[in-house]
Amino acid sequence: MIRPFNFSAGPARLPEEVLRQAAADMLDWNGSGMSVMEMSHRGKEFISIYENAQSDFRELMSIPEDFKILFMQGGGLAENAIVPLNLSAGGSVDFVVTGSWSEKSHQEARRYCDVRIAASSRGGGFTSLPEPTSWEIGSDTRYVHVCTNETIHGVEFHQLPDLKALGSKAPLVIDFSSHVASRPVDWSKVGLAFAGAQKNLGPAGLTLVVVREELLGHALPACPSAFDYQIVADHHSMYNTPPTYAIYIAGLVFKWLKAQTEDQTTGIAAMEKRNVKKAQLLYDAIDNSQLYRNGVDRNCRSRMNVPFQLLDESRNDAFLAGAKVRSLLQLKGHKSVGGMRASIYNAMPVAGVQALVDYMREFEKENA
Repeated sequence: MIRPFNFSAGPARLPEEVLRQAAADMLDWNGSGMSVMEMSHRGKEFISIYENAQSDFRELMSIPEDFKILFMQGGGLAENAIVPLNLSAGGSVDFVVTGSWSEKSHQEARRYCDVRIAASSRGGGFTSLPEPTSWEIGSDTRYVHVCTNETIHGVEFHQLPDLKALGSKAPLVIDFSSHVASRPVDWSKVGLAFAGAQKNLGPAGLTLVVVREELLGHALPACPSAFDYQIVADHHSMYNTPPTYAIYIAGLVFKWLKAQTEDQTTGIAAMEKRNVKKAQLLYDAIDNSQLYRNGVDRNCRSRMNVPFQLLDESRNDAFLAGAKVRSLLQLKGHKSVGGMRASIYNAMPVAGVQALVDYMREFEKENA
């Protein structure tokens, strides 16, 4: 049986191999007599799952040893509060606003510190990225926050900004929730990165934080203990009960990612090549069409989240109905922007994108 192709923006499609492994382990993990969901988070069985997941993620993403990897809860939305609680010291921070998620981030941070907008693409409808050389970064800023892939508007930084080259000593904070593990990261430019797992790494409930050790230990007095990065790091993400099953699934995804190959590359390099191919296939279909359009500047189009509109929006419902019949699911765009959106994360095979492209061409021909 071929599974439907699920283009949901998150929670999103998981690799079939991972789901089959989880199903096989459901009642009895490795002869322990327990499901992972039944294990004590302090027992030797789960500790081995946790340690392997952390080690695999560090290896997979080439994370330097001076970064701590934290397994937390609350999703990316909670990190919009947790980051300023840990890094702002109640001072000023700068945000680059490039879409809905960075909008949410800077609004939430206002509760805890003085927020400034260093740059924004709101005036252009969030279809482009402001050039880093135009950013107005304060000399006193505690950090600069960037959402490196905007899930709703389909805008992506294909290169991380280099704050040092811009004359700033502030750490760069990146929300890379919707393209984590889809490409390599230049950690020399990053102070802290966070990601909800439910798009590219696993099920909802787990948030990964990768933070330089030098940024630990500066939490505001009002910061809850469970959200203090120093406390979480000191307790190896076990200060409170972590999302154990989500960590287990993420660990399986990490192993799946490490095993991927594409054009004589492996792991994240292989995923990046595959993701480039998938995105190009879909964008070519849109750009060569008389029915569909994508308004994002070509130099910052997301490889993960591809929004597109039908020029005749009266046909939207018919398009979605035909897609569902063909087992192409969750293509309706976010309510704030309308249209369609295809999220083509790591677990979406090229065959799924090809099936969508074939349907788009068929629908256009029938509705010419």
